[in-house]
Amino acid sequence: MATKLYVGGLPYSTQEDALKELFAQAGSVTSAVIIMDKMSGRSKGFGFVEMDSADAAAKAISMFNDQEFEGRKLTVNEARPMEARPPRSGGNGGYNGGGRREY
Repeated sequence: MATKLYVGGLPYSTQEDALKELFAQAGSVTSAVIIMDKMSGRSKGFGFVEMDSADAAAKAISMFNDQEFEGRKLTVNEARPMEARPPRSGGNGGYNGGGRREY
């Protein structure tokens, strides 16, 4: 069964292929994704790697957690399920349309 890992502290220049190649040293990698900022299109400095097995995931955690990669210290642990967040209100960034204010 595949195990998803959280990888934090990634250099902003890291590409998904390099991340996959790094983690392949610990075992078979199913996928590697770097999370990108929607507005700028730049890396947010973290991502997720899915390892083929729990053994490979445990090996990857022991190999790479608190280790330096391209000048930055990585944080590697088993990913937790995404928590439900309350819906965002408005969607207009607080802008009220420039209309009349009512006091």
